[in-house]
Amino acid sequence: MSVPQLDEEHRGEEILAVFDTAFGRLLAADPAAFRVKFRKMAASAFAFYRGTACLFYHDLTEDPEFGSREDGRYLDERTSRVWIHGDLHAENFGTYMDSTGRLIFNVNDFDEAYVGPFTWDLKRFAASIALIGYAKALSDEQITELVRVYAGAYRERIHALATGAKSDEVPPFTLDTADGPLLGALRVARSLTRFGLLDSMTEIRDFERRFAPGGGAVELDAATRYKVLAAFDGYLETLPESSLARPDSYRVKDVVGRRGIGIGSAGLPSYNILLEGNSDALENDVVIYIKQAQTPAVSRHITDPAIRDYFQHEGHRTVISQRALQAHADPWLGWTELDGSGQLVAEVSPYAVDLDWGDIDDPEEIAEVVSDLGRATAAMHAAADDQSGESLVPFSTERAIDAAIAADEENFAPLLTDFAHRYGARARADHQTFVDLFRNGRIPGL
Repeated sequence: MSVPQLDEEHRGEEILAVFDTAFGRLLAADPAAFRVKFRKMAASAFAFYRGTACLFYHDLTEDPEFGSREDGRYLDERTSRVWIHGDLHAENFGTYMDSTGRLIFNVNDFDEAYVGPFTWDLKRFAASIALIGYAKALSDEQITELVRVYAGAYRERIHALATGAKSDEVPPFTLDTADGPLLGALRVARSLTRFGLLDSMTEIRDFERRFAPGGGAVELDAATRYKVLAAFDGYLETLPESSLARPDSYRVKDVVGRRGIGIGSAGLPSYNILLEGNSDALENDVVIYIKQAQTPAVSRHITDPAIRDYFQHEGHRTVISQRALQAHADPWLGWTELDGSGQLVAEVSPYAVDLDWGDIDDPEEIAEVVSDLGRATAAMHAAADDQSGESLVPFSTERAIDAAIAADEENFAPLLTDFAHRYGARARADHQTFVDLFRNGRIPGL
């Protein structure tokens, strides 16, 4: 399937303009971090797509060829105001241990979460499947079928939730309910230990655990350490009371700065804090991170001031969004401020394992995984509504989405399959344009 052709030079300038809006300030502050980010993005069209949510939403809202007018039949006052993940692609799923101690496979990485049209999440995921399918040499017909499977699973789960299915009829993906690669990821997560994580980051000195030098750790000067500890004190005030059962759990043992941040967080300051944990035993220590939260790409294209003004800052937005979208979220999840910027605080979890697509090659197995991810997407959209404890989305999202899809059931899957092919082709072409811009020194500031 073809993508509308743009003059490559014009498209290159458009990409640079979007990058300047999204990354310009951070890039100027830390060019080295962005050289690393862009090298990773240059590796493949999918890596490029992962790092350019800003370009995706620019195209979705500004380019008539990809604009959301075609979504209109499914969008109304409610379904345009759903809590969405914001960067829902096929690699943003993995394991975590929830606040009840269960290992869950679900959506992860909520840095881009915001409130907007539910179809934006579905389109972003569908295009990512087109890119993965192309990289695995699947035919257009096979890619179409995968997106149809995703759309069908999403539709089935939303309808089940909207019509009052009991919670035990739509369980989360756990060691008892998952299978295939999802169960494999959960089993890997279960084999990991807190001691293993601590051993990779820390050492015992004078009968106490401290961060080990090297490995991306940066020693802080006294002034910076003081500011980070003051921010930590502010973070404690944002935790649920249930998280504060043992005050000694929050005794700080050590603090370091961090280098080596991934594709999505280049140039954002980050710190690790070592805490006592739930007992005096050294193997129960906990590592949390404080990271400057970013402006979500979606927010540049949502103009409702009621949504913008709901959040104190980007750290607050990230945490509130994650708590809304993820049932039983990380009990260490909170926010704070540092140097006037909102910060996200969460545990460096020993039980986090991302879904690995490297060995998922059989079309039938891919379809099974995509079906599970469709159900996970629906459960996420259904979680963040009038039952989430937040007033920003004061209605049942699953009922609103179910009714919207039911009004034009026939065209729901075709909407996503057509977009997946067209935007997948656009992303592959954009990746080549980006590589040429980067390798020829045309990205300002690098």
